[in-house]
Amino acid sequence: MEITSLFRENIKQLAPYSTARDEYEGELGIYLDANENPFDNGFNRYPDPHNKRIRAKIAAMRGIAADRIFVGGNGSDEAIDLIFRVFCEPQQDEAISIAPSYGMYRVAAATNDVKLVEVPLAQDFRLDAADFLSKVTPQMKLAFLCSPNNPSANLLDPVEVEKIIRGFGGIVVLDEAYIDFAEHEGFLPRLAEFPNLVVLQTLSKAWGMAGIRIGFAFADPEIVGAMGRIKYPYSVNVITERLVLSELDREAVRREQIATLIDERKKLVAALEKMPLIRRVFASDANFVLVQVNEPREVYNRLIERGIIVRDRSKIAGCEGCLRLTVGTPEENAALIEALQNLDKPFAGLVPASSGGRCVTVTRRSRETDITATLDLDNTSPSQISTGLGFFDHMLDQIVHHGAFSLQLSAKGDLQVDEHHTIEDVALVLGEAFRLALGDKRGIGRYGFALPMDESRALVLLDFGGRIATRWDVKLKRERIGDVPTELFEHFFDSFAQAARCNLHIVARGRNEHHKVEGIFKAFARALRMAVELKPLDFSLPSSKGML
Repeated sequence: MEITSLFRENIKQLAPYSTARDEYEGELGIYLDANENPFDNGFNRYPDPHNKRIRAKIAAMRGIAADRIFVGGNGSDEAIDLIFRVFCEPQQDEAISIAPSYGMYRVAAATNDVKLVEVPLAQDFRLDAADFLSKVTPQMKLAFLCSPNNPSANLLDPVEVEKIIRGFGGIVVLDEAYIDFAEHEGFLPRLAEFPNLVVLQTLSKAWGMAGIRIGFAFADPEIVGAMGRIKYPYSVNVITERLVLSELDREAVRREQIATLIDERKKLVAALEKMPLIRRVFASDANFVLVQVNEPREVYNRLIERGIIVRDRSKIAGCEGCLRLTVGTPEENAALIEALQNLDKPFAGLVPASSGGRCVTVTRRSRETDITATLDLDNTSPSQISTGLGFFDHMLDQIVHHGAFSLQLSAKGDLQVDEHHTIEDVALVLGEAFRLALGDKRGIGRYGFALPMDESRALVLLDFGGRIATRWDVKLKRERIGDVPTELFEHFFDSFAQAARCNLHIVARGRNEHHKVEGIFKAFARALRMAVELKPLDFSLPSSKGML
């Protein structure tokens, strides 16, 4: 195959930008050729536009000739974009990829105005070369494969990959960002066999350099040369170059870290497979694991509450119900396992127990408090509230009375120490109860209320859309109202908003402090009633985005 015949016509004719360093490659003492600031601060000179030192280092490590190595900034993403620009005429040529897979193929195709056809992987994310090749059209110049694949984590069958490389009439881009974690050497050692193969690798994953953004494309020298001609001249800066060269000398450390991560992956998979919460654990050859659960967004949010961030992939075709879990340090993995094992037990003791409909029971037990609350959004049965704080009980009663709810709440707290823990934890329990009772929020009003209270007025704006923000525009001059410190009212509403996952803005004005606070709680109750009210025969989400 004559590789250059696949190039865009304008790329064949392109004269690259010539830098000052292209005209002279030696080492001299006085540089007056590039209009740089001459005062040395360590980075006043332009970097090498051809990254010769990095290419030489990688060539020695990988056993690949330097003229087959392209060095790009921004991980592998720059290389992906350049490959489209070298081979694909906008609005004319096409590309093909597997699905699900790395989202940048789609983004780069759209950016370059190239149609991308995505071929779903077979069962268990298996690559079927015959099926893939059957979707190829004469307009297709590029084929993208990711192995190990992201987000499915599996190594694609090398036999099937080779069939595609040999059977595709254009350029096959094989993204091996995660190959260091697989028990396979990948296709880089066989690069010379396939003139139409481009192998992408990165230092962002196994080598721990995600923060400095550098990656490589290994390919025929003609392809590497074309990519070099159209890239921006100094895409890898001098600081990145120095860090990369330094880190590449620590290969033994990296290999030890990779071995640790592979061992941790095995332990994580073994633990996940024993959890009733996890419906399925997919095989992994990467530094992450894809798992399927019944309620992925709920699990995701519950992990967020515990300070653990994973990736929700449940909206991607083929990954329905799935979360992607990166393998972390042993300590991080232990925390993830512990959190997943206790996900049905509320964080810090919050234990929800649904009793049907929009009625829930939430219990919170900690060293400071023991609280149980049963909330029914659709029942006005007499409520019983006992917190040990008379004025606080009176305010909570305003919520259920003016909101037309039923609430049974019993709180025992360390009032001998302070009122803070009791008021904060009651707010958390109440907020959690509203969140659980609302379920998926279909058919609710979502928003809600202003209310006058004698000479005072209170405005409460509430949104159960899922974002969390609290604004408190209230000035209370007294230190206490009844047996409650006034500073704790703001804290109550802020804690409620955090647990209920809602926006809550409160404004109050007036002369009587008691009236202002009571007006706030009554307005809050009315806002809650408006927001949770079910619209007759309407089961849609109150959101133009289709999700909350």
